Amino acid sequence: MTISPARSGSDFARLSRRISAAGLLDPAPAHYVGRAVLLGSVVAATVAAFLLLGDSWWQLAVAAVAAVVYGQVALLAHDIAHRQVFRSRTASEWVGRLVGNLGIGMAYGWWMQKHTRHHADPNHIGRDPDVAPGSLAFTADQARETRGATRFLVRHQDALFFPVLTLAGLDLRRAGVLGLLRGRMPFRRTEIALIAVHVGGYLAALFVLLPPGLAVAFFAVHQCLFGVYLGSIFAPNHKGMTMPTERMDFLRKQVLTSRNVRGGRLTDGLLHVAMGGLNHQIEHHLFPSMPTPRQRRARAVVREFCTEIGVPYHETTLLGSWSEMLGSLRAAAAPLR
Repeated sequence: MTISPARSGSDFARLSRRISAAGLLDPAPAHYVGRAVLLGSVVAATVAAFLLLGDSWWQLAVAAVAAVVYGQVALLAHDIAHRQVFRSRTASEWVGRLVGNLGIGMAYGWWMQKHTRHHADPNHIGRDPDVAPGSLAFTADQARETRGATRFLVRHQDALFFPVLTLAGLDLRRAGVLGLLRGRMPFRRTEIALIAVHVGGYLAALFVLLPPGLAVAFFAVHQCLFGVYLGSIFAPNHKGMTMPTERMDFLRKQVLTSRNVRGGRLTDGLLHVAMGGLNHQIEHHLFPSMPTPRQRRARAVVREFCTEIGVPYHETTLLGSWSEMLGSLRAAAAPLR
């Protein structure tokens, strides 16, 4: 596939002027107020169902709903971090800590540093922490370097991807706490205290109000489905896309490494809600502070501009994105087979 070189000047600056002229970077306070009220209502209803059901195996249905609720809270924290909700950095950081640390036990400060590095160099080996070697390998070289149990996981990583995701939510919290304990970031003690309140309250609610067996089952269903939900949202956005080895201008670096996920005429709106707007990953990476409800209109502008300058703009269905992602994982693990 031939990619046209960047023209003199900045293609991104020209695109940015079009986006600004269309009002797509304007704040959307009504959207976020409505979203917060709706999410808060669902949280309250989930807690009420948990308290009313008591010692009942129907609690596992509540756990499944709670997994989706946790995912939506994480997506709201993501938007807050990108200053889509508040333009003020201070407001964003403090509300982000309350939503992330206290709401779902996620280390907001640690995650923010990690996510900022990802946005700066998406899919760049050695720069993007989201493609650092671990339980998955994203290149053949990473696969060759694995040892022990990790080597077995990587060899079969396409088949084991979704089972491994069941631990993704817990691993995110574990890595965040370790990052807070080892790092030197602002308000580290405050973040640790907020996480401790969340974890303490969560475990107390389970093991005080439910029998031990049911409490463990609730925990397993809730946390495993949360991991699968979160991973299913974030992983399809970049995995299997270009992994740059040379310098690119900002626009090409963001567009060529990102994948949009589209739905049909009847399902696109539901997909947008379920993925928190991250189905428009190209627009999000080009304009991280663009409010979520503006991304659907921005897609047409960005896609038309990419066609004009000869930059490939890739989008596919949700199942298609998973297929491309799993195919890339299988290709990366080929040296081990």
